[in-house]
Amino acid sequence: MPDKAARCVARLQLRADPGPTYDKKEFPSGEQTLHKTPPEQALDANPTPLSRDNPPVLSVALVGFGTVGSAVVKILSARNDSFLRLTHICNRNVERKKQLWIPSDVVWTDDFQTILNSDADIVVELIGGLTAAEELVRGALNAGKSVVTANKQLIARHGPDLLQLASANGCQLEFGASVAGGVPVLPALRTGLCGDRLHGIAGILNGTCNYILSRIETARVPFSEALEEAQARGYAEADASEDLDGGDARAKLSILALAGLQVRVSPTDIRARTIRPVDAVDFDYAAELGCTIRQISRADLKGTTLFADVGPSLVPTDSPFGRVQRNLNLVLTSGEYGGDMAFLGAGAGGDPTAVAVVSDLMAVAESFAAGPRPRRALKFASPKVSCDFETPWYLRLVVKDQPGIIANLAAILSAHKLNIDAVLQKPGFDKGALPFVITLEPCRDTQLHPALQEMSALPFALRPCLCLPILR
Repeated sequence: MPDKAARCVARLQLRADPGPTYDKKEFPSGEQTLHKTPPEQALDANPTPLSRDNPPVLSVALVGFGTVGSAVVKILSARNDSFLRLTHICNRNVERKKQLWIPSDVVWTDDFQTILNSDADIVVELIGGLTAAEELVRGALNAGKSVVTANKQLIARHGPDLLQLASANGCQLEFGASVAGGVPVLPALRTGLCGDRLHGIAGILNGTCNYILSRIETARVPFSEALEEAQARGYAEADASEDLDGGDARAKLSILALAGLQVRVSPTDIRARTIRPVDAVDFDYAAELGCTIRQISRADLKGTTLFADVGPSLVPTDSPFGRVQRNLNLVLTSGEYGGDMAFLGAGAGGDPTAVAVVSDLMAVAESFAAGPRPRRALKFASPKVSCDFETPWYLRLVVKDQPGIIANLAAILSAHKLNIDAVLQKPGFDKGALPFVITLEPCRDTQLHPALQEMSALPFALRPCLCLPILR
């Protein structure tokens, strides 16, 4: 195996092509001159063989010195080993970002091209977003540099193509921090469980939603109050739409399906249902059913169809999902041979996410020590995506009380061949806005929703019916 100097020469030859462009408002470009080292000067006449006992010292370039990036640098600085060496930090407003505790030989820059033209072995991408991040990652992989990223939107949309690009260039793309922060579920799916044949993944993937729902459950506060509290505590953004409406969770589910089920699925093909209509009364009725409510992301691969959905669901209070409180994440996997596995922990925050990033860096270092990676074509299935699960259902209606309500609803349900399991109505509510619940025996999503449209059009219905799957 050639030594590090030889690898650097090979990368310099790859960099003869022009580098990628990017948003100059984000990272202003500066002109850089690339000086190639002649191979006869770069190669060591007596190279030391690389092995696990004699690992190479790998240069690391960090792009994005924010909350997670600074935590990554602190972890790297505190480590006693010497096989990961930070050489570059790239960020906007670089002069204001510099810190005295960072070694003076680290190069600070606001220019992507400086990173791509450097001799860094690994690029850590922590800027988020899509356009600039994608161009940086593609540029690094094309230059033969391995990449570690925490960018869930990038991997959800371009993961299969970027993994193929990394393999074609004999380097690695690691993204263990893109889902569930410090919970090592992605490394487990890609290595620890790769010998199994997984067919199902389900999880609580968004800490903001889980905090809000568990807060409504424990304090019986309105949704709006729970959201304000989450924002005040820093668990939710001022505009929390991506969390509340399921966009964040479905991007993460797409990545889990890629890593665990070996399928290519766009986040936009996964139905996402919002948690906004869920209120305290729903937890009262759920409790009567032995359940609570959580935002659940689930994917089941059956033949050539991937059944996938993200949204609030009823889960038993004594189940793993029912016991997860506040902003924790939980992922459950189902395999043909290994059965069910669970992964629980903090899903966000600078330190837990930084741990996942550094763990990925160490995985890349292990791979360097093990020898050259084989270049092989990666295959990902492209199944049909459906949300047509067959489950029991929870229907919460709010009506203006009058005779014949149950008879009218039962007639609609019967016409669509839907069987009522139970009707629940708590006393003490205003008859002008009366909430009550109907639960249905298992049926398919496509069978239920035409009936819901008819029910919402009835003159006594004050708002659309809240429809939640019951996951047993």
